[in-house]
Amino acid sequence: MTYDEFNAFCGALPATSYVVQWGGSHVWKVGGKLFAVGGWDDDEPRFTFKVSELSYEILKDMPGLRPAPYLASRGMKWIQHYDKPGLSDDDLRDYLRQSHKIVSLGLSKKKQRELGLNQDKSPSA
Repeated sequence: MTYDEFNAFCGALPATSYVVQWGGSHVWKVGGKLFAVGGWDDDEPRFTFKVSELSYEILKDMPGLRPAPYLASRGMKWIQHYDKPGLSDDDLRDYLRQSHKIVSLGLSKKKQRELGLNQDKSPSA
């Protein structure tokens, strides 16, 4: 995945915002909270995202993946896709989608409603 593809995908997720910070990194937020970062290396694209505890245990030792520098060292469950083979583009998109969901569920219920996130759309009985 290229940075352009990463930015297009993250930008298509609901209620996201984009900023360039930390030395030119592509930073994506939902409700003002970080859910994905692309950057830190021009040679091989690097993508950092939040994961569940189970996904963290599965991904942290896979070739091309590692606990995200800085974030994981503080006990947070973040993975960095930094080299090949890493994840396929489809799998990376799935983890980015999951990261968006994990972070959005951490927002207050009021903020989630304001942003139209995680609303139960099942019909009334």
